[in-house]
Amino acid sequence: MAENNKLLMSRRGAISGSIALSLAGALPLRAAAAATVLAAGIDAGKAGHPIADYIFGGFIEHIGNLINYSFWSEVLDDRKFFYPVDSTPLPQPERASRRMMPPPNKWIPVGPDADVTMDKVAPYVGEQSPVVHLAGTKPRGIAQSNLALSRKDYVGRVVIVADPGAEITATLSWGKGAHERQTVKLAAGGAWATVPLKFSCLADTTTGRLEIAGKGNGTFKIGAVSLMPADNVRGFRADTMALMKELDCKILRMPGGNFISGYDWKDTVGDPDKRPPKADPNWHQLQPNDVGVDELLQMCQDILGVEPYWCINTGFGEPRSGGELVEYVNGAATTEWGAKRAANGHVVPYKVHYWNVGNEMYGHWQLGHMSLEQYTAKHTLFADAIRKVDPSVYIIVPGGFVDEMTTGQGIMIDSGSRLVAYGSERDWAGGMLKNAWGSFDALATHAYQAENKHFNLETGKNEDITQPLVEWARAPANRVATMADCWEEYKKRVPALNEGKVRVFFDEWAYHFQQDFKGCLAIARTLQEFFRHTDFIDMAAYTMGMSWLSYDRTHAVVSASGRVFQLYNKHFGRIPVAVTGNSPTPAPQYAAGGDQPKVNTGSPTHPLDVSAALSSDKTKLVIAVVNATEEAHSLALSLEGVKIVAEGRTFTLNSAHGLDAQNAVGKAPEVNIVEGTFDATAKTIAAAPASIVLYEYALA
Repeated sequence: MAENNKLLMSRRGAISGSIALSLAGALPLRAAAAATVLAAGIDAGKAGHPIADYIFGGFIEHIGNLINYSFWSEVLDDRKFFYPVDSTPLPQPERASRRMMPPPNKWIPVGPDADVTMDKVAPYVGEQSPVVHLAGTKPRGIAQSNLALSRKDYVGRVVIVADPGAEITATLSWGKGAHERQTVKLAAGGAWATVPLKFSCLADTTTGRLEIAGKGNGTFKIGAVSLMPADNVRGFRADTMALMKELDCKILRMPGGNFISGYDWKDTVGDPDKRPPKADPNWHQLQPNDVGVDELLQMCQDILGVEPYWCINTGFGEPRSGGELVEYVNGAATTEWGAKRAANGHVVPYKVHYWNVGNEMYGHWQLGHMSLEQYTAKHTLFADAIRKVDPSVYIIVPGGFVDEMTTGQGIMIDSGSRLVAYGSERDWAGGMLKNAWGSFDALATHAYQAENKHFNLETGKNEDITQPLVEWARAPANRVATMADCWEEYKKRVPALNEGKVRVFFDEWAYHFQQDFKGCLAIARTLQEFFRHTDFIDMAAYTMGMSWLSYDRTHAVVSASGRVFQLYNKHFGRIPVAVTGNSPTPAPQYAAGGDQPKVNTGSPTHPLDVSAALSSDKTKLVIAVVNATEEAHSLALSLEGVKIVAEGRTFTLNSAHGLDAQNAVGKAPEVNIVEGTFDATAKTIAAAPASIVLYEYALA
């Protein structure tokens, strides 16, 4: 994810029809007197390219502890001792990153600091391991506090070595009383051994503590410690995995993001206790490397049933390592790296098809950034190394469309308009198409539109603007449209694009980041804009995939944004059909370029945004109506090319508390999908203020 604020079916076809419908009974009760009646026509006989399932994709990145806290079930931080065990507090992260990356818990000594030293000569893993110096009958050891625990069983392990006569125990506490803890003895000898742990925690707490301490003489040394709920699923949290499975994400891009350009995948395979903890050079956060290649791929394929989409390091990485990674993942067990995978417990190749070769390499913020001319040569070396291992893979490259390059790097242009020109050295997508054609299957594009901002093409800065709700909600959809404008220009410059073999993956996008109902309006509008460009967009990935959940270290619920994705993923059709109307979108306020498309997004039913699609089996027609205004509107509908059954179903994203509604852990959900019925023979739809409703018609 970039640090900057860059963060069709053909447009509407003609239609006539005569079947009018009234659907007011399915709507929220907030509707007031309707404004001037809008009209929309739906022509089911004019279908566009199918909506790819991968439009409902997600992006997860090892930013700090995002994956480690949301999907992974490990209770302990720094379980392999990247930091020294002492009473000195850890440095606080920069203010901008504290919300996303809270500082980890720290190991501290049981007893004086001097009685715990760090062995940097012969550590078990990484650069150091703690050595505890015993003091007779006085307990000495290490402890980690502020643990989030639930009322359930926990399992774990300690890798330990000890001098003869040392009596060592592990104690898990969930309260201050003597009855609010459990102690187990640890059998340790003169060689490293992994000793299992098992506890029964009898209460929920966020102030739990694990203490490993000993009495006697001599020393003992700890190599690694782990503690997980006993109900973990291959190390992943049972609750978040169940919710992600319910949401039915279609494809997950991982594990970066900017993170990928400083990532060494070889540190993340093999015995988890022997994988070295590292400081991520991009986000400057500790990575224990526990959730590595095998874990993430098994999460996708064996737990969630989602298509994995792996990102390869082309920043600080090099082509040989990229080829070796593909061989580790896809190679037969008889190959060098396939044999290593088999030795690590997965004999059968993962057969990952989609490979993102590089992330945002056009960005000056990206580790390993270089000129376009140099990077196209580097990319070709990667593609050759990868396809030598597996010719069947599908390669996606960092596109850097002109709109994204303008909003991300327009400030770097010395004078004049900050528009990045097509064919210039900053036109990354144009350079990839020109110099690396044939070495990739799709171009990736990213967009993070800033709220209530417009990129000024003369100053190269995001300037504050005042927007009504409907314009605010349109902003991220407009970024899809600016990319579509670019694609049309690229097709003129590269006629081979018209053959449709090279596609676009919109594999990072987000807006607002607040996970409230207001944000749901913008997400819905963006999804409906994707549906208008299915002729070349095959995939989209929301940032972050775990944002579909609201979670803490022990509990999780589906967030508001998760529910809007679920609404469209589960209930919208897959064959988009033409929508016309009597109220075109308003003309752009700003000059085209950067974050402003040539034509503002939306259906010709402004201010309502209407999208329609047939189900894959053509037994249903679904019409989605998004009212991102604070007023009620009436919409007259006419249908062409279908015969409908009298009663239909509605799927409403219901908000209990207006635009601010959220789904939060420990509270009753405020945003839900509510199913209802409607009379499909009446004449108009009454669109309530700030509403998202899908109308499903059964076809006769």
